[in-house]
Amino acid sequence: MRTADLDAVQRIERASFSTPWPSYAYRQEIENNRLAHYIVAREGDEVVGDDAIGDQVVGFAGMWMMVDQAHITTFAVDPAWRRKGIGARMVLALLRMGETLGARQATLEVRLSNLPARRLYERFGFRPVGVRPRYYTDNGEDALIMTTDDLDSPEMRARIGQLEGEFEGRR
Repeated sequence: MRTADLDAVQRIERASFSTPWPSYAYRQEIENNRLAHYIVAREGDEVVGDDAIGDQVVGFAGMWMMVDQAHITTFAVDPAWRRKGIGARMVLALLRMGETLGARQATLEVRLSNLPARRLYERFGFRPVGVRPRYYTDNGEDALIMTTDDLDSPEMRARIGQLEGEFEGRR
């Protein structure tokens, strides 16, 4: 994600969340937060990531690298582009980025009611490990805490490799 992407990111943010981050938040994250790593997906991208040059931003995701944990902080796909594999490719990109940065595990919070997102994360080996009561400020909904097994475990390596193979076949 670059500062030139922020208008598109904010548009997707407003379309995706009832309490979007303020417009300055992403700028602060990418310019000042050393823990933060953000990516975008663009229409026509072969690869999701910082160096992808394409047209319209259709999704974005971010994580904080905290010691040995890749914590996914935000994740959204433009509603018009959902269910096309963009979200899955971004999760895969975040997991690979986490591995490169030395993460042992990946974690995230997701609304209990967000079944499509939970299914996506489960596909990548995330499993529920706890609940954060009244986590979401818009309606007081609880957040489900999800985490992966060790990213370098044989099971996670096999899962990620299988999913990468599926995406290779779709190009």
